[in-house]
Amino acid sequence: MILCDVGNTSYHFLDGDVSYKKDVKNFDPKSVKERVCFISVNAGVKEALKELTNWIDLSDFVDKNQYYETMGVDRIFAVEAVLNAIIVDAGSAITVDVVQNGKFMGGFIYPGVNAMSATYANISPALAYSFNFECDLDIMPKNSQDAISYGFLKPLHCEVTSRNLPIILTGGDARKFKKIFKEAKVDETLIFSGMKKIIKKANVC
Repeated sequence: MILCDVGNTSYHFLDGDVSYKKDVKNFDPKSVKERVCFISVNAGVKEALKELTNWIDLSDFVDKNQYYETMGVDRIFAVEAVLNAIIVDAGSAITVDVVQNGKFMGGFIYPGVNAMSATYANISPALAYSFNFECDLDIMPKNSQDAISYGFLKPLHCEVTSRNLPIILTGGDARKFKKIFKEAKVDETLIFSGMKKIIKKANVC
């Protein structure tokens, strides 16, 4: 069974234990002859895949009544993977979702590392620093790099830890955030776990 999480720029495949990516612009999904269970946040790719009978859209098998209408399918499948946790998906945007007893309790969206870094640089070239994920969030900073790092990281850290739930980090910047969420678990295949759970529940693929 092949799983695929389609993003805006890449197809992320999981074939058994092997994970790999293909560029959206260059990859032809018709080249895959095996059955593929997928989700997609890329509307164009999703529409194109409707023509391929061996590509099965798992979003059709989720109880969407548990979620709000515009919630991203990648967030939904991450939520489906856990019972009790707060999920921090650190990608181009940072999404934070609370799950208790297998139920989605709500969440919020925060600018990603690159987006927030660009915001500071747009304010002034003097603020064009990279974030210091090792700055001490328990004391007020006394230098510019730590000041912007604190301003970005402290509110997020406070909100996430206030929930008193296990923290799961996923997404491309997950390991950076591990430095401030020291007790968190990094799970780079969380969405695939949610996909497997839906496959088993719906008996598809």
